[in-house]
Amino acid sequence: KSTEKSLPSINHEKINFKDMSLDQTIINVLERDGEIDSLGLAEELKVDHQKLIGAIKSLLILPGDFIKAEQKQTSSWTLTDEGKSFVSKGSYEYNIFNAVPKEGILQKELMKLPNAKIGFSKAMTLGWISIDKKHEGGSTVFRKVDTVIDKVTTVLKSIEDQKIVSEKVVLDVKKRKLISPVVTKFYKVTKGTGFRTIIERPEADLTAEMIQDGSWKKKSFKEYNFAARGAPITCGYLHPLLKVRAEYRRIFLDMGFSEMPTNQFVENGFWNFDALFQPQQHPARDAHDTFFISEPERTGESKLPGDYMERVKTTHQTGGYGSTGYDYDWKVLEAQKNILRTHTTAVSARMLYKIAKQPEFKPVKMFSIDRVFRNETLDATHLAEFHQIEGVVADRNITLGHLIGLLHTFFKRLGIEKLKFKPAYNPYTEPSMEIFSYHPGLKKWVEIGNSGIFRPEMLLPMGLPEDVNVIAWGVSLERPTMIMCGINNIRELIGPKVNLGMVQDFPICRVNKAQC
Repeated sequence: KSTEKSLPSINHEKINFKDMSLDQTIINVLERDGEIDSLGLAEELKVDHQKLIGAIKSLLILPGDFIKAEQKQTSSWTLTDEGKSFVSKGSYEYNIFNAVPKEGILQKELMKLPNAKIGFSKAMTLGWISIDKKHEGGSTVFRKVDTVIDKVTTVLKSIEDQKIVSEKVVLDVKKRKLISPVVTKFYKVTKGTGFRTIIERPEADLTAEMIQDGSWKKKSFKEYNFAARGAPITCGYLHPLLKVRAEYRRIFLDMGFSEMPTNQFVENGFWNFDALFQPQQHPARDAHDTFFISEPERTGESKLPGDYMERVKTTHQTGGYGSTGYDYDWKVLEAQKNILRTHTTAVSARMLYKIAKQPEFKPVKMFSIDRVFRNETLDATHLAEFHQIEGVVADRNITLGHLIGLLHTFFKRLGIEKLKFKPAYNPYTEPSMEIFSYHPGLKKWVEIGNSGIFRPEMLLPMGLPEDVNVIAWGVSLERPTMIMCGINNIRELIGPKVNLGMVQDFPICRVNKAQC
């Protein structure tokens, strides 16, 4: 049992507020009066009302229904800056009237006063002044009455002094924006069932000392809030691109594809361009489109597949396999130049050449998702470094129909079912198709990828059988991720402008369910 004694009932004269904390003062006044109006008490104690509300809230969280507090509000009016100027200087119309002498004044002189246009109009409406436009010397303003009462200023003073004013008068000055409403929230505080005049703060923790000396038996403890969120864990977060990449990878694996090794960012011109039947004078091989490596500048000729390179050279120069070639002087030095790969199709070319060297051809389905590099001008939709998703299928006698069917299956798993295909040109695929999808938000067809069948001039020099065709398609990783994140500028997805909050909050991705 507690040995503490409750304070006796205290009358107003015996309370010395200066010697008490604010929360103890609230308790003593509540014991004295039975209930408290926080606005009235703040005025009595001459303390800030918000500070008093903070003390009330600290008492509300005490256990055992210590006090009860009901929030209320009161509405009043306050003068605007313009209204305050009326109180100190008079209304515009009153000042206009006072500026008109008994003998009258030229209108153009009167209109030089501050806010003369408004004041003149109001004074005319009230019948305080008149104007003689035919007067000698020009339009002249005269008084129509000897004296006037500035009722607007009188009303504003009454509102300022919180005196009762009729609703009609209030509406008149409100229309002129001389007053504005003020809503004041306050608390009505009463005693709770567990009210007492001594504050016992509950303990937040049970300590070893309390257990040893037994003091815990006489103490109260804060209740556990099992619904409270725990402290955020300090850890790393996967970037949205990695989450979307993982979902694309899962879809490929579910469809029976195997992943190609894509860890070689530095590639030579042979695998990046020449093996794909892309001529050495093609604009994509210029410095304004491709990043060239300065050291080492070239790949040693011994590291290139000699016999295969000769077949590629012949196909470029004079043709073969039903092609006339490009009819130019193919240079090995151009093929040896080291670059940052411009597409992951260079990886596909290496893998197809590896398959061609096997004793017996076996159908394969492969995919890659990794970074590529192009010397692009940076803007809201272009980066110099981005990700390419590529799917490749090699089998005997597969056709464009197989490619279209596979694309429908692939994009359906992404939640995209409305597809269109448009003929296009690529140096290493024929036929080639651009892939379009209907965007319900934009209400139009948008390009989402490219596709085609690898040309014989690319496949047959590798040594693949003549009846083997290879279908392929490629899409971007950044564009769907931008749509999922609601980002319009790609530089806010990758680079120094990335919002780390977006990275932390981006959920697990499920593209095939059209949600993330």
